[in-house]
Amino acid sequence: MTTILVTGGTGTLGRLVTERLRADGHEVRALSRHAQPYAVDLRAGGSGLDAAVAGVDTVVHCASSPRGGDEQAARHLIEAARRAGVRHLVYISIVGVDRVPFGYYRTKLAVERLVEESGLGWTVLRTTQFHDLLVQLFQALAKPPVMPVPAGVPDQPVEVAEVAGRLVELALGEPVGRADDMGGPEVRSLESLARAYLAATGRGRPVVRVPLWGGAYRAFRAGGHLAPERAVGKGTFEEFLAARFGGGHRGR
Repeated sequence: MTTILVTGGTGTLGRLVTERLRADGHEVRALSRHAQPYAVDLRAGGSGLDAAVAGVDTVVHCASSPRGGDEQAARHLIEAARRAGVRHLVYISIVGVDRVPFGYYRTKLAVERLVEESGLGWTVLRTTQFHDLLVQLFQALAKPPVMPVPAGVPDQPVEVAEVAGRLVELALGEPVGRADDMGGPEVRSLESLARAYLAATGRGRPVVRVPLWGGAYRAFRAGGHLAPERAVGKGTFEEFLAARFGGGHRGR
């Protein structure tokens, strides 16, 4: 069995990838800033990163932070992977990073380019937003008595466990470059998804559609972050809500 390093190995996605690989009998090293024995801040690099990568065949790069530092982290990881003779670098990205002028998306696209130019065998998988991310968004938006949502924005959420399964398949195979995008089963209005969240959590909130401005908003409205032709996910948002909160009703 191969030795695989999963960065962000204790996060929402990385933890599931790590668990599945270990269940298949692979030796897996879960790297994160605080989890021993591979507690490494990728933004700093250093000898701890070299030790984590030593003897590794494949790296699955799930670590990311909207607060910044992803490009620096990727450079350190790639340099360490080169020194260690890593065969395959797998990176998880987001559908639309090349179409939506949103700061975090631009960073993800820049990391994609670093991966492509790394000289390593590489695979990049772009997916639509996880169900978990929508719940985090709606939890914040539902705090006031009225719940504002960006007007006219569609979304196509996908189940993170399905993404983990696909990443495991890719990690255990040969490098493929850009893998086919992976989207959730439905394209829905953000308003309908918000109403489904409110119903599942029993919160009585009016939903108000709020028009925004700027290039990123226009791109989101136009569906630049969607992959309707790759709606390969199975789990719906309502099914996720039912599992998370114990109920849910469809809201269109």
